[in-house]
Amino acid sequence: MSPSSSGSDPAAIVTGGTRGIGREIAARLAAAGYRVLTCGRRAPADLPDGVAFTAADVREPEAAGQLVAAAVDRFGRLDLVVNNAGGSPAAPAATASPNLVTAVVRLNLLAPFFVAQAANTVMQGQPDGGLIVNIGSVSALRPAPGTAAYAAAKAGLETLTRALALEWAPKVRVNTVTAGVVRTEDNTAHYGDEAALAAVAATVPMGRMATPADIADAVLLLASPLAAYLTGASLLVDGGGQLPRYADTARPGAT
Repeated sequence: MSPSSSGSDPAAIVTGGTRGIGREIAARLAAAGYRVLTCGRRAPADLPDGVAFTAADVREPEAAGQLVAAAVDRFGRLDLVVNNAGGSPAAPAATASPNLVTAVVRLNLLAPFFVAQAANTVMQGQPDGGLIVNIGSVSALRPAPGTAAYAAAKAGLETLTRALALEWAPKVRVNTVTAGVVRTEDNTAHYGDEAALAAVAATVPMGRMATPADIADAVLLLASPLAAYLTGASLLVDGGGQLPRYADTARPGAT
């Protein structure tokens, strides 16, 4: 964590920070000394210590601007934005409805754009500038069946990161944490029961799915002075990717 030039603790926004990966990111930032504001369409039953909440649907440009304004009103500055809100149900490309495709793209690509625009306006006027971290997905690199709209939106997010980094440097840095398969409360809906989750974990060279803490650690790394020269970068957090189908026969000693 880097203290702001004003001497106060740095301030952060984490979109979609009420559950799963976003909640862990918000909690870890708060524990590291950040003043954190998170958002969602509905207030959660509880929040981690040091994390405040405001209702916002960041798919709407006006709501994204209001979110950033709320953070500045509360904290007096804005040092870090984590565009975490995202996701999609599985839907075959041949039958995905126009409404679903539009909704997925709005949440996973347009919402980060809207929040980033509003944040950049604030950060460019600060002596220390600021940092925007987009939470991406390996679906942008390795789409799975049923994820066409989501994968395309996340691929767009990777390109958006590089484009914004180019335009907004040196005051504002923009990076992506590209997450692999992450173990959250929603996994059974996507992968099935515990046996299915174990099978997924077995395809990862590190031998397990990522945890929300792994993604939060990557965000903290990008927010640290050690990453001060990184912008337009994509930090791949996927445990080494996925083992190819021929991996067992290709390993030393295999027959």
